[in-house]
Amino acid sequence: MTIIKDIINQNKRLSSIAEVIAELSEEIQIPSFLVGGCVRDLMLDPGVDSIDIDIMVEGDGIQFAQQLANKLGVGKIVPFPKFETAKIPYKECEIEVASARLETYDKGSRSPSSVTLADIKDDLMRRDFRVNAMAVSLNKNNYGEFIDPFKGLDDLRDKILRTPLEPDSTFSDDPLRMIRAAYFASKLSLEINQECLLSMQRNCERIKIVSQERITNELFKILGTDKPSIGLDILQKAGLMEFVFNEISIMYGLDQSNEYHHKDIFYHTLEVVDNAANLSSKVELRLAALVHDIAKPKTRRLNKVKGYTFYGHDDVGARMLKGISRRMKFANLTRDYITKLTALHLRPISLAKKEVTDSAIRRLIVDAGEEINDLMTLCRADITTKNPKNIAKYLGNFDRVEKRIKEVIEIDQLKAFQSPVRGDEIMKMFDLEPGKEVGKIKNLIEEAIINGEIKNDYSEALSFLDKIKQEKL
Repeated sequence: MTIIKDIINQNKRLSSIAEVIAELSEEIQIPSFLVGGCVRDLMLDPGVDSIDIDIMVEGDGIQFAQQLANKLGVGKIVPFPKFETAKIPYKECEIEVASARLETYDKGSRSPSSVTLADIKDDLMRRDFRVNAMAVSLNKNNYGEFIDPFKGLDDLRDKILRTPLEPDSTFSDDPLRMIRAAYFASKLSLEINQECLLSMQRNCERIKIVSQERITNELFKILGTDKPSIGLDILQKAGLMEFVFNEISIMYGLDQSNEYHHKDIFYHTLEVVDNAANLSSKVELRLAALVHDIAKPKTRRLNKVKGYTFYGHDDVGARMLKGISRRMKFANLTRDYITKLTALHLRPISLAKKEVTDSAIRRLIVDAGEEINDLMTLCRADITTKNPKNIAKYLGNFDRVEKRIKEVIEIDQLKAFQSPVRGDEIMKMFDLEPGKEVGKIKNLIEEAIINGEIKNDYSEALSFLDKIKQEKL
């Protein structure tokens, strides 16, 4: 019997809550255990701050949760009677209490059709992966006993991801576990063993019974890891990407001829995502990196001289993302963000290849708006050449563009750009009623400023308007 009291005590928040749980277990004579990801993360790093607490009890989990909440000073719990679980909205961390149980599933749903109360060892058997099938006793008679019937700790040490039982059964019961396999492999740098990978390939079509919201949520989790390409590549190799994100899947195996890109569109895209992850923790930016070349398969043409071309893939991709975002259940803000970055991701590259004019920089700043810095980060992430001289050249080009952007912003204050002449002044000057004509004249001023014809200055704008008025007369 392995006792890990010392590991629990190294985590101050966990140890204080564990003592309360142990006292309650003794008081009402219901055995309790730490389980799942809570134990996994504790074994990886005893001092981890972000640890959520998962409790398994051999008895009524909802009743236990209410009594535990009372001891912790929490008024209400969030019960899920169908699954014999409850969440405690504790201020310091999320606590979930569940009854030890066995579950059976119908083929057409990932929700259990029946739940049977069981003991801790039976419950661990139904877990998704061995690294999540470990537990620690919180009972007075054996407090801190480490329970690991499937050698999950060995898998953590050996960097292997396996299921406790036969993988076909595990993945067929709950197909979302296949995407979670990709997530855990990416998050924990684990290698999925061959038996599991083959099972994922056999069962990949069953992912269609999972709701799009859950699939998208797991995709975002993969993008949030330190090296998202690990999980994304697994989705492709397992055949899941076809159902998770078909537009990304069809990039696989397609060549592209470009001096600063990886030869294969799919692996170029994965490298851009990893580069973006190294440059920013913003998940939406990593998503933009994943979709920025989404129209390349559709716009791919073979030119005898230039090789493969992808003319207009920025514009086509931006238009594609509107429908894709609806299907993938992306939030509207996310849709607008990735659409804008996809539409603009070639603009800084074109500016880097030639002498940069103030007018071109102004137009880019206005079009990109608040996303200008993220756009430049995406452009840097888009460099996947392995030639050190080319890397230095392209980064130098972007440094020059960014410098010019800062200079123009400082001069023109274009972050809050608008016509220095107000609409009511335009109406008075041209004897107009409120309407589209006022907006058109206002746009003429803004265009003149962007193109460098006049300064972003009230008096110059007024003179410009006077000139327009004379021409109209």
